[in-house]
Amino acid sequence: MEKLSADPKFTDIEENLKVIRERVGDAAVRSGRKPEDVHLMAVTKTVAPVYINHALSCGIDLIGENRVQEFLEKEPDLNLEGVSAHLIGHLQTNKVKKIVGKVDVIQSVDSLNLAREISKHAKNAGITQDILVEINAGCEWSKFGFEPAETPERVAEIAEIEAIRVRGLMSVAPICEDKRELLKIFENIYNIFVDIKAKKSDNILMDILSMGMSGDYEEAILSGANLVRVGSAIFGPRIYYDKH
Repeated sequence: MEKLSADPKFTDIEENLKVIRERVGDAAVRSGRKPEDVHLMAVTKTVAPVYINHALSCGIDLIGENRVQEFLEKEPDLNLEGVSAHLIGHLQTNKVKKIVGKVDVIQSVDSLNLAREISKHAKNAGITQDILVEINAGCEWSKFGFEPAETPERVAEIAEIEAIRVRGLMSVAPICEDKRELLKIFENIYNIFVDIKAKKSDNILMDILSMGMSGDYEEAILSGANLVRVGSAIFGPRIYYDKH
């Protein structure tokens, strides 16, 4: 234990979290909200459990994992009491059975087919699985998600599917050198989120808008995000996790 406590990465995580929390709080205030109105998610892709647990001990209460198998391998070693876990990476239909009911929210629902598969396994498990609908913010061919213009219709269709509940929207913004363009993209998604929420449809809660990562979370908050997904800015450059 003494050896672990001397790990300099522990101090790095603590210092990084302090800076990020200050920036999140400042952006929230600038957007007309309170710091606590924005939820900071620690993205744990490639991060070893010992460092995830240290972040949790520093007050992180929400983690996001990209891959089903990686989450399932790490889960037994994580101190998840009082912590929410989300799946944020692309989910293949053949992996759905393994993750339904294991995470609080599946953020990356990018097709009706995937929603139906989640529904099937949630019904079998006797649960309602919370999900977010993913928007392809920049309409990039290399990314998953619905195009912005079709999202309201797709959300309405997904909300009709049994055993799942739509909690909101998730998006990964394209890389933008121009901050004004980035803000415009985020604001467009926020407007879609607000429009869907205003309809107050059954089974569409719309309390989560998940936008922004390590490089653009401040812009996302300024545009209305209430959940930001931050990984490398907390844990440092990715060193690929190997449980062995």
